[in-house]
Amino acid sequence: MIIASTIEEVRAQVCQWKKEGFTIGLVPTMGYLHEGHASLAKKAVSLCDKTVASVFVNPIQFGPTEDLDAYPRDFSHDCNILADCGIDMVFHPTPEEMYASDFCTYVDMEHLTTQLCGKSRPIHFRGVCTVVSKLFHIVTPDKAFFGEKDAQQLAVVRRMVRDLSFGIEIVGCPIVREADGLAKSSRNTYLNSEERQAALILSKTVNLGKSLIEKGQRDANALTAAMKENILTEPLARIDYVDAVDGVTMQPVSQLKGQILVAMAVYIGKTRLIDNFSVTL
Repeated sequence: MIIASTIEEVRAQVCQWKKEGFTIGLVPTMGYLHEGHASLAKKAVSLCDKTVASVFVNPIQFGPTEDLDAYPRDFSHDCNILADCGIDMVFHPTPEEMYASDFCTYVDMEHLTTQLCGKSRPIHFRGVCTVVSKLFHIVTPDKAFFGEKDAQQLAVVRRMVRDLSFGIEIVGCPIVREADGLAKSSRNTYLNSEERQAALILSKTVNLGKSLIEKGQRDANALTAAMKENILTEPLARIDYVDAVDGVTMQPVSQLKGQILVAMAVYIGKTRLIDNFSVTL
């Protein structure tokens, strides 16, 4: 497995692969990988001739009060996981490699980024769109792989690819969960034992929401109110949002019909966790 730290190295290797007729896959990550990331890598390897995974904690998607410095990192562990998955190259740049000291060009989006995580993290998706755009230009993949746990991010990237004519297929991969239901996340490592148990309220609330819809609930406000009430039965939980939105536009809905995303962000102690489910009605 090749480990590249510069844009020039990646471009040279990808150019060679393309001359040989290989298709290219990209798995963008911020490192500290777990089984969820591994599922993306394995899917990419299964569908592409050559696959690049990026490991880069992107500073411009973190707000001034967020956990950039504390974000967990273990590059050797990440490389072991990616090698086991069959990844051909890891791109592990420094922030200085990705962003010049006078960097001032950003990719931004309207509408899709104003709801859900965009409400409480106003610069987040500008940072995501900018770094993903750079990775697309550096790696020039045929397919790129993103997790459905970050459902708003997936929708934003799909719209950006369409609007800016990148010509890349975006492949969404299902949420991977622990045996007890907690969605896999690098931030789970922040939880102490009591918080780890409390965090199960997210997946329990996802199951409640699905159950209510299966029983015929179609009022979005009634659905999210019941879900919020359930979350607040956990003393360590503090709600950022629980919302039902259109699965494509990310805009709020009053009635559940068509493609729907029901998403939540909940603080367990100081740790912000997300979870979601999608339905088509």
